[in-house]
Amino acid sequence: MNATPAGTAAAGVAVEFDHIRKSFGPVEVLHGVSFALAPGRVVGLLGENGAGKSTLMKILAGYESPSAGELRINGQVQQLRSSRDAEALGIVLIHQEFNLAEDLSVADNIFLGHEKKFWPLGRRAAAPSPQGERGRSGRPGGSSGLFLDDRAMHAEAAAALAQVGLHVDPATKVRRLIVAEKQLVEIAKAMARRARLLIMDEPTATLTPGETERLFKLIAQLRAEGVTIVYISHKLDEVERVTDEVVVMRDGRFVTRTATADVTRHQMANLMVGRELSDLYPPRDRVNTEGEPALRVQDFSVPGWAQQASFEVRPGEILGFAGLVGAGRTELFEGLLGLRPGSGQVELAGRAVHLRSPRDAARHGLTYLSEDRKGKGLHVAFGLRENLTLMALEQYARPWLRPDAERAALDTAVKDYGIRTGSLDVRASSLSGGNQQKLALAKVLQPRPKVVVLDEPTRGVDVGAKRDIYFLVQRLAREGLAVIVISSELMELIGLAHRVAVMRAGRIVATLPADGLTEEQLIAHATGTAHADA
Repeated sequence: MNATPAGTAAAGVAVEFDHIRKSFGPVEVLHGVSFALAPGRVVGLLGENGAGKSTLMKILAGYESPSAGELRINGQVQQLRSSRDAEALGIVLIHQEFNLAEDLSVADNIFLGHEKKFWPLGRRAAAPSPQGERGRSGRPGGSSGLFLDDRAMHAEAAAALAQVGLHVDPATKVRRLIVAEKQLVEIAKAMARRARLLIMDEPTATLTPGETERLFKLIAQLRAEGVTIVYISHKLDEVERVTDEVVVMRDGRFVTRTATADVTRHQMANLMVGRELSDLYPPRDRVNTEGEPALRVQDFSVPGWAQQASFEVRPGEILGFAGLVGAGRTELFEGLLGLRPGSGQVELAGRAVHLRSPRDAARHGLTYLSEDRKGKGLHVAFGLRENLTLMALEQYARPWLRPDAERAALDTAVKDYGIRTGSLDVRASSLSGGNQQKLALAKVLQPRPKVVVLDEPTRGVDVGAKRDIYFLVQRLAREGLAVIVISSELMELIGLAHRVAVMRAGRIVATLPADGLTEEQLIAHATGTAHADA
């Protein structure tokens, strides 16, 4: 691909979707979508999970081919056979789900498939070297004589990382990064490709407020340089702030486009779901404060992540956990469940326990839904039935596994949790993000816990599915479960929880009643700027 030299303006890419259709087998998911993207504009692409946004953008980025219709780029009809074809035209997709090789370095990931190579002094070859040959820094070279230029890739990777505000050594293995850092690596990878049309799919889902601000400044800079940006997000406040116009899709069809300044967030939400969307959060019920807490934690520490954490949650209560990325929220609960080394006092229903593993925790009535839905929450290559019953197989194997009982449980879960699927006999990967999250929630509730921890339960989920999940959480609390919700969306915690615990630098610094609570108060505690009497 011809790269645009750093510091020069890049011409944006003009795109026209002309009656684009896409079918997977007998199921058509895009129904004649037509609209255009003008160069040098930031366009918000809105729609519920399953609306067809990601499929359409995968067609634009060369990962899928349309079943019918034409894709025109800069006035020319294009048939993109791969992402390389799209990148040759300056089109880069930043995936919502990370597309990184965990065991390679940050620099290797940024240049994967686009490695820089050099000829050692005095050597020549008639043909280019195969992919993957190594060199200059001691990695073995190939028979053709070409070596990978690790020094140049390291330097350019460092510049791309600095551009997105990530200060890590480019030689660091990706598996050592936290989720937010992986997101920034994905963005840096796109920056290194000198994109002229950049598709950002939920780019701030894991970022801190400071990192988000830095990204917004980068978007403004790219727009000033003429780069076209498609911004996909369910955070409508961000869409309102950074986009010039919004395009709304619903059920695989184009609905409308309008200038961002001419539509409110509430109107955006209504257009996405096709109905009036009010009462996003369910009303809060009173919590019975008598009797034993469902979970009591005293002076629990996870080396390097959490220090002397103490809290309790009662049956029927929703306890929120707020804090900046890296505050130690996820790591604290991973320690409680035996996923990390940890020490302290833990009581479930008044009984002291030492939890050695998530399976051990489930036997004691505590389950955990990971923030990493596809990496740790679900086996997306498995069927719905296998995913649902995985944590409670003993209920369905007496002594042999009973598929009929599993299928009956799946049929019940689909109805109880509102999981939308055309068939029960599909893989979890075929579900939209919101429906995958509902399946993951149903899975962790199969062991019939008394306490459930939900880590970022609505990340990457559209506003309609969010409302469904909020009401599911309230239903669990009404049924007597104690629910802990870890979330980076402060309004989510304020609207859903009874109390909110705030973590900063591994410590719980405040636990606040949600009534009358504001985002500003939570941010002040999370950043250490709250007054002593706040």
